[in-house]
Amino acid sequence: MNRARHVAIIMDGNGRWAEHKNLKRVKGHEAGAKTVQEITEYCAKEESIERLTLYAFSTENWKRPRLEVEYLMKLLEKYLHNELDNYVQNNIKFEVIGDIRAFSKSLQKLLQELQDKTAHCDALVQSLALNYGAKDEILRALNKVKKYEGEITEEIFANALDCKSDVDLLIRTGGDKRLSNFLLWQNAYAELFFTDTLWPDFSAQELEKIIKDFKKIERRFGGLK
Repeated sequence: MNRARHVAIIMDGNGRWAEHKNLKRVKGHEAGAKTVQEITEYCAKEESIERLTLYAFSTENWKRPRLEVEYLMKLLEKYLHNELDNYVQNNIKFEVIGDIRAFSKSLQKLLQELQDKTAHCDALVQSLALNYGAKDEILRALNKVKKYEGEITEEIFANALDCKSDVDLLIRTGGDKRLSNFLLWQNAYAELFFTDTLWPDFSAQELEKIIKDFKKIERRFGGLK
């Protein structure tokens, strides 16, 4: 039976969720943050899941209206401050992937602090993709290994990436069916699940159903069995 050791989620639909309810888009992001908490806690209790990677802020998201981007930064900082105790209580290790140098010094410090204070936790690794784009990740990895003497193997290159773990199960909420520059290397053999559910309405129950369906799939990785 398959194990969804690494679950990655493209959390799409916060803005549309708010618009459908005649609310400001920022209210959708607030509701989405609560869903992050619910899904993370569920994954920490699901023994088969070792890593949860969430696409939180892409390299392309800077193109959004300035006020929305500023709000997202404040919401992220608030979420991280509030979740520290929750991470520790649920034995969740926090990690970040992406180029965080674009963030404020205070946010960079908070991200590092959270990683340090949860480094001992081992029930689940929750990885937030922040200022992340797979093309950017691959280019940065290439720059790391280009001075390497000798043949560059798949293992050497993979270890230069921000995320060093292959994805087993990729989920995208919100109805769209594309990868949107997310973990292109790591998703090489991932099973892809798409749901019309907007992220704030996504639940642990729906995730559980998806995982059950995932376990029924025969994964051949290019072979016959």
